[in-house]
Amino acid sequence: MKITAIRTFRIEARQNILWVHVETDEGVIGLGETFYGAAAVEAHIHDTLASRLLGQNPLHIEALHKEMLNLPNAQSSTGVEYRACSAVDIALWDLFGKVCGQPVHQMLGGLCFDKMRVYNTCAGTRYVATNNIKPVDTWNFGKDGQYEDLQAFMTDAGALAEDLLDNGITAMKIWPFDPAAMENKGLWISVEQMKAAIKPFEQIRNAVGDKMEIMVEFHSLWNLPTAKKIAKALEPFAPTWYEDSIRMNSPQALAEYARSTDVWTCASETLGSRYAFKEFLDRDACHVVMADLCWTGGLTEGRKIAAMAETYHRPFAPHDCIGPVGFAAAVHMSFSQPNTLIQESVRAFYKGWYRDLVTEVPKIEGGYVYPMEGPGLGTELQPGFFERSDLSTRASEL
Repeated sequence: MKITAIRTFRIEARQNILWVHVETDEGVIGLGETFYGAAAVEAHIHDTLASRLLGQNPLHIEALHKEMLNLPNAQSSTGVEYRACSAVDIALWDLFGKVCGQPVHQMLGGLCFDKMRVYNTCAGTRYVATNNIKPVDTWNFGKDGQYEDLQAFMTDAGALAEDLLDNGITAMKIWPFDPAAMENKGLWISVEQMKAAIKPFEQIRNAVGDKMEIMVEFHSLWNLPTAKKIAKALEPFAPTWYEDSIRMNSPQALAEYARSTDVWTCASETLGSRYAFKEFLDRDACHVVMADLCWTGGLTEGRKIAAMAETYHRPFAPHDCIGPVGFAAAVHMSFSQPNTLIQESVRAFYKGWYRDLVTEVPKIEGGYVYPMEGPGLGTELQPGFFERSDLSTRASEL
């Protein structure tokens, strides 16, 4: 079997997402995806990676993974090189599963769980849909979707928590500190800003008590002293974890932060490759290991990160706030790793626009996600996707 073509797809409606088809001489096609800087990633795939991939055996996944990252600038990051590698790697695993007639989670070692608990990341239907991602500016309030959960947690988080519990979801992620961080450039927080950001936590606890777990996302916007101050202020509300409280470029600084609070630290969707994660684990800076498979090297690297986390007795929790193919890949990874704690999900996405783009979405019911069936990832781009008026494509062929 040989790779005969690599085809990429972008749509105007979701400017950050890039989809990849890896085509073969036997007619089997693998589907992959990545997120952010889609045009730049597309250029790297065709201008740099295609010549290294075309004509190769797509089942030699480890060798091709190394080849894609054996470049001068492809270091431990989530830059263009790693995002491009991630998209192609996910497509190769999809292709591998299709060749063998098995779902990807089986190819990764099989099911470790019958079902997996999910938490709801409280984004809205148009959250970060445009290509200039900036906290607060791309929240896209007021789009009148059915699940505008971001607007809900900023206005009545208690009612949102009640609604989630009614649907069996017992954990939620919110980020009410972002407006203050953007206003003050992450340098300090006023008393009034602190009170405003804490209000959603008060509303949740007053409405549902401790029935709801709360994960707190900080988007790496704060300096260390202010992050520690916020951590202490939130401790009475018993959050499950603090995620990306500071920029993830100093294991020493995050270790100091972790020592300052009893709440778990979670890191990080912004880290690329197992080498970066090892630096944080070695310093006891990270309690929950979160990797985004579309950014950190795909399923090949993701399973190594999960396995390494287990050697440090740390739980693994795949990130997902991107597209439907990346979500499917994350679900397969979650089920195949014995230390997976919980799977991120966004109900505004999987109940909404995901279904317009792909044939199958993971089943989520009663607060749990269930294994996907069918060979490979178990999902494809909808036939109508290729007829969209806002679709652009690029191909490299053997």
